[in-house]
Amino acid sequence: MKIYCEKNTLLNNINIVLKSVPSKTTMSILECILLEVKNNSFKLISNSLELQIETSNIKANILEEGSIALEAKIFYDIIKSMPNGNILIETDDKNNVKIENNNTKFEIIGKDPKEFPILKLIEKDKKYSIESLTLKNMIRQTKFSVSTDESKPILTGELIEIKDGFINIVAIDGFRISFRRSNIKTQLENKEVVIPAKTLNEIVKILPDKEDNIVNIYFNDNYVLFELDTCIIMSRLIDGEFIKYEQIFNEDYNTKIKINRNELLNSLERATLIAKDSKKNPVKLKINNNEKIILTSKTDFGNSYEEISIELEGENITITFNPKYLIEALKVIDEEEIYIQFITPLSPCTIKGVTDKNFKYLILPLKISE
Repeated sequence: MKIYCEKNTLLNNINIVLKSVPSKTTMSILECILLEVKNNSFKLISNSLELQIETSNIKANILEEGSIALEAKIFYDIIKSMPNGNILIETDDKNNVKIENNNTKFEIIGKDPKEFPILKLIEKDKKYSIESLTLKNMIRQTKFSVSTDESKPILTGELIEIKDGFINIVAIDGFRISFRRSNIKTQLENKEVVIPAKTLNEIVKILPDKEDNIVNIYFNDNYVLFELDTCIIMSRLIDGEFIKYEQIFNEDYNTKIKINRNELLNSLERATLIAKDSKKNPVKLKINNNEKIILTSKTDFGNSYEEISIELEGENITITFNPKYLIEALKVIDEEEIYIQFITPLSPCTIKGVTDKNFKYLILPLKISE
């Protein structure tokens, strides 16, 4: 293999594939990035056996085809340290690698590319398409509710549900549910899969922010493939049946308030200033018929008190929450005003948009002994 590639181009593509290089593994080959020059195309591939990322059509001057596996961190550090300009990467039949730019030269030993495992790509016969910015926002607005409890592996991922012309993304951690919905550009058949949170976290970092960029999504029984302009991301799915979340959301309420989202968010954040542990130092919400909500927090360090104007429908209620759960939901909502619905002090509340019907968040309160 012999190519010339501009330093920043190479660095940008290494940064993409680094996201699926495992930090700990018993297979040293997985600590490598595969460089492959084939059919007049230069690409980089990384694979953790759960997540594979492949960049495509990297701009380069190709002089000789071939492939090599290079230890990812060393390769990245070398390229980052090189002077700006075109970098020569050349290998021989003994996996010796020369990396050279002007007067800077490295000679390192690579690994046999035949040892590098590559996941077989999914057949692209059924394509679902969505704007990359839409997908990025939907993941960002739900991923904080993914469970970290490995004893319930199905909840360590997010449900991707394609149904009736919509794509729904749902995350549940046992204390809250985050739901986002959007139109999908192509609708073939209904689909329901659970994708690991790690995959979605990395996809968020890679997806472009431009509205006109399209992501094509393909599925089979075991894997999902995301096809971007710059790369292909392929991930193993999580086996199992996701919780029937629709049965948990309740349209009934005894108390419903309309409130300014930003005012509530700022009040909650101020209340947490005196709380070291938001679970042990919850925030109490008292809603009364004076058309206001009173937020109080009592800790060993001190107390906080704040009032916010609301529009109230229904009964008065006093209810207590872990403020972190409310804050994380409010931060990702774009609406200026929201509805919050309550049933009893021990029942979950539901947060919805006043005009935007494509999101809802359910949050369990805390049971506090007076």
